[in-house]
Amino acid sequence: MDGVITHRFSCVGSPEIGLPQTCNKSQSNGLSLKDLSAVIIMTLSYDPPKVITTQTILNSRLSRYESPVPEQPIRLPGTDCLIKAQIPLSHLTSFRVGGPAEWYVAPRSLTELQASFEWASTQEMPITLLGAGSNLLISDRGLPGLVVGTRRLRHAAFDAETGQVTVGAGEPLPRLAWQIAERGWQGFEWAVGIPGTVGGAVVMNAGAHGGCISDCLVNAQVLMSNGIIKTLTADELEYAYRTSKLQGKNWLVTQATFQLKPGADPEVVTAETSSHLNHRRSTQPYHLPSCGSVFRNPGNYKAGWLIEQVGLKGFQIGGAQIAQRHANFILNCGSATASDIFQIIHHVQQEVEQQWRLLLEPEVRILGDFQLV
Repeated sequence: MDGVITHRFSCVGSPEIGLPQTCNKSQSNGLSLKDLSAVIIMTLSYDPPKVITTQTILNSRLSRYESPVPEQPIRLPGTDCLIKAQIPLSHLTSFRVGGPAEWYVAPRSLTELQASFEWASTQEMPITLLGAGSNLLISDRGLPGLVVGTRRLRHAAFDAETGQVTVGAGEPLPRLAWQIAERGWQGFEWAVGIPGTVGGAVVMNAGAHGGCISDCLVNAQVLMSNGIIKTLTADELEYAYRTSKLQGKNWLVTQATFQLKPGADPEVVTAETSSHLNHRRSTQPYHLPSCGSVFRNPGNYKAGWLIEQVGLKGFQIGGAQIAQRHANFILNCGSATASDIFQIIHHVQQEVEQQWRLLLEPEVRILGDFQLV
């Protein structure tokens, strides 16, 4: 599978996971990088893979965001919002890996968000959207263009009469789940353990414990690539398992409205919410940085079970390891690189396909240039 990862626009969400601790050591595969001139660049993308030569990479794309960039921040006209150069992205993703953004901005309002889009357009730059960074693997080389962080787009308005809540794209799902439960509203208990933001959850149709975003979404406000704002219903978003119409498009969710069921005893709803959280903590590894589930479940199979059956629990490359507790998690044991994680993903796909004739599709979004060793 040859080509280059060419995601030019993505939307994701994420948790705030602590600093890496120490993994139990297991045997590394000792993979080494070949000379760049002999390397084939691999594509993991929602778009059809494209084949390009190494020389093309060296002469164009790579030179663009590895060239010197002015360190002086740029103030967006008419705002207090600053666009900053060469901002490390590793501390903005739950994997705690990844290189710098060529440019980074974190707007606090829709006006600043639109101004950010306009600036990128005038500079003819690609845009990458970054929520809390949980469902994301960014290349060690970083990302070209403008990375727009949405985690500051936070607000919540509860309507007691209708049982609806409208929230900003940057609102963390766990915090929203607790706010809803404390009001005695039902229908969002399942979301308490999902380490992401509302915007990313709407795009990915996040779900757990039999519930998902499409079950309760009324509509989403979306900023189109041309600057126009539209409100789309759940039906218009064409939801399916962990997918929506929003994926692969230059559209950004700015806020979403959900329909809940008010009138229940807050203590009962809070207890149910706590139960979901405790279950996730007892069955999934949260003691080290990860992105959550790496692969989507294929059909009636569980990805974690398939990985376990091929004997890959504890498998390690560099500082990255498949979790012993749950095989659909890859952990950063403290010194992992994005390349380490990428190589494990590819190895898992190969092993599972060879034994089960099933291709595991990554649930994690993979952005930037990666070399397949």
